[in-house]
Amino acid sequence: MEAVSAFSGSMPGQILLAVGQTIVVVCVCFDMVRELSVPRSHRRFVASTVFRTLAIPAVMANALTVFIALVVSSWVDVVMGMFVLVAIVFRFHYNKDEDNWWKGKGKKLARWARRQLAGRTSTAPAMG
Repeated sequence: MEAVSAFSGSMPGQILLAVGQTIVVVCVCFDMVRELSVPRSHRRFVASTVFRTLAIPAVMANALTVFIALVVSSWVDVVMGMFVLVAIVFRFHYNKDEDNWWKGKGKKLARWARRQLAGRTSTAPAMG
């Protein structure tokens, strides 16, 4: 636990945490833009795509921040971080009806991965 505390206080740790919190803020801002935009508009499509793209990294970055706050016993930061974490997860999980770039990509990406990982069956040239 001392190593986590020492890393969070070092310059690389501070830079990593700042980048993580920037991702969280951008994710939440694009969620607000998506919520305030007209349904089926280009602005809403872009905002929903950015939110869907950044939600998982934002959750991971915020979870790391909450863990560090827990290690250094900063209970106010733990509570505030958990609130943001739950809010992002809730918005990500329950707002799937939006039109975004990722909609339908799961099946397409799975099909592509299956084709790439499938063994290539080709015949060897005849030796003669």
